[in-house]
Amino acid sequence: MFASVLIANRGEIAVRIARTAKQLGLRTIAVYSKADAGALHTRVCDEAHLIGPPAARDSYLAIDRILQVAHAARAACVHPGYGFLSENAAFAEACASAGIAFIGPAPDAIRAMGLKDRAKAVMAKAGVPVVPGYHGERQEPAFLKQKAYEIGYPVLIKAVAGGGGKGMRRVDRHADFEVALESARREAHSAFGDPRVLIEKYVAAPRHIEVQVFGDRHGNVIHLNERDCSLQRRHQKIVEEAPAPDMTVEMRNAMGRAAVEAARAVGYVGAGTVEFIADSSRGLSPDNFWFMEMNTRLQVEHPVTEAVTGLDLVEWQFRVADGEKLPLRQQEVPLGGHAIEARLYAEDPENNFLPSSGRLVAFEMPSGVRVDTGFCPGGEVSPYYDAMLAKIIVHASDRAQATERLAAALDHTLVAGPRTNAAFLARLLRSPEFVSGHFDTGFVERHLSALEGTRGPDLAAAAKGIFHLLNLSSQPMDADASPWDATDGFQLSGERSVEMPFLVDGNKVTVGLTYGVGGPTLRFGNDAVTPTPTATLVDDGETVYVIDRGRQTAVAQADFGTESDVGDGSGTVRAPMHGKVLTILTAKGKSVRKGERVAILEAMKMEHALVAPLEGTVSDIAVAEGSQVAERAAIMTIEPVA
Repeated sequence: MFASVLIANRGEIAVRIARTAKQLGLRTIAVYSKADAGALHTRVCDEAHLIGPPAARDSYLAIDRILQVAHAARAACVHPGYGFLSENAAFAEACASAGIAFIGPAPDAIRAMGLKDRAKAVMAKAGVPVVPGYHGERQEPAFLKQKAYEIGYPVLIKAVAGGGGKGMRRVDRHADFEVALESARREAHSAFGDPRVLIEKYVAAPRHIEVQVFGDRHGNVIHLNERDCSLQRRHQKIVEEAPAPDMTVEMRNAMGRAAVEAARAVGYVGAGTVEFIADSSRGLSPDNFWFMEMNTRLQVEHPVTEAVTGLDLVEWQFRVADGEKLPLRQQEVPLGGHAIEARLYAEDPENNFLPSSGRLVAFEMPSGVRVDTGFCPGGEVSPYYDAMLAKIIVHASDRAQATERLAAALDHTLVAGPRTNAAFLARLLRSPEFVSGHFDTGFVERHLSALEGTRGPDLAAAAKGIFHLLNLSSQPMDADASPWDATDGFQLSGERSVEMPFLVDGNKVTVGLTYGVGGPTLRFGNDAVTPTPTATLVDDGETVYVIDRGRQTAVAQADFGTESDVGDGSGTVRAPMHGKVLTILTAKGKSVRKGERVAILEAMKMEHALVAPLEGTVSDIAVAEGSQVAERAAIMTIEPVA
């Protein structure tokens, strides 16, 4: 076995590889960019080396820098993980030239499968079924349009290079072909530097089913059963499971044989995945699937295969690369229970799934399930790389148990700071169609509005955060308690009510707080809101994060002082409630900007900043520091700029 390994990657896959490498006794070598200084993968490895600035092209994609570290650290082999350089034939060749083993297939196999048109030509020659279409070299628009007509609409225009849905367009009408072709080519050239495309028949209700294959240097190739990866958003997988729902023994055998033949056709060694598409409208049958592409690396979703087989695929990668034979024959590959994986992303489902970066104020993953992650509390989610925080994997005796356990695990996932798709994933897993197994790759897009949930602020969660900030209880006093012990502002002369501004998810809202014999009550507009009892609070000082079943609500105190706060639209800064003037932040005769903090008022055990309602000069200060003021009392006057 190798003595050491350099892991040419970051995040959860680097941590995952290091775990198995250590179990095998390998010295583990991490590399990191400046953006990943102190990241989890640098701490779990035996040593870590800086390779460049944050941009991937200057660090994780910089072959020369990685090999310099590999040489200096005396690495016996390099594991590329997935993404970055994992399917880069030049990198595999550079490792070989440097005398360092590459944990992956030979460069020729990577090249053969790297371009979709060449790969499909190889597969067709090997007798593997491919989607009807044109995969040739000719790229004239008129010729491609004629081929689309011959194939029959709808068709897919797909970039020859790359993946992830870039350079892909569905065309339903002959008249729309030219515009779609131009758009696909433009996007493909921008993403991959290659504008070439191929044309394929569009499968109306596609299921994305892939087969894990393994080959060794002794000519043995087997498959480790299939995974269903049909739950996708914008052509990106978000939930994967094994085995595929409704898979028959006959189709598994047929698809497995095709995958093995695909691997044999390119002399494949190591772990790879052969991806197929099936027409779910016709049911899963041995004559109803076609080759899409082959990924010449470990897949993100490999843990579900590990769960149902009980195997460690990374260990197999090391052993095969070291020259060992595959440890099992095809008939010995186990398949037990059902496994399902969800990808937890730092993104905002309520804002078009935009990535959400920043410090992980809290990061608590569910217990009792497998979690692969490269993060820990206090870590930084960088804007430079993929937004995946973790993979949460559940294995159970059947699909129904596995699905519900995963949804429950997402309910108990606690992330504060960056927003996540945890609640979105839980709703997806509980949707009736998915539970029944009736879905395809278009399922998420068709049901997106329902899966996104309620848009806008969660007022019940916001109320809980506001009560915490005000140090109040939403419960009435005990019958035996003395009213003089109360700290909630209750008074004997009737109910007391104040209005205060807060920031809820960054938006300013005015909240009415009323004290009564039944305890304090919060109102948002005319609606009384009861704090949610099930949410978890994370207090980060100025901001309180309220997490309720995966959904985050951020609550913070807002400044007083704008026209809407003081009410009269003049240059008079008024107290929004009864309180004590702690600090005057300006002086008579000084110029102030609109929105600048001019005083601090203490009320209800909280400090409230008062800001200038307009730009001008302070003409009068009506109070002294330490004085008590009544609600709407004048604090100072600002003369506007002439």
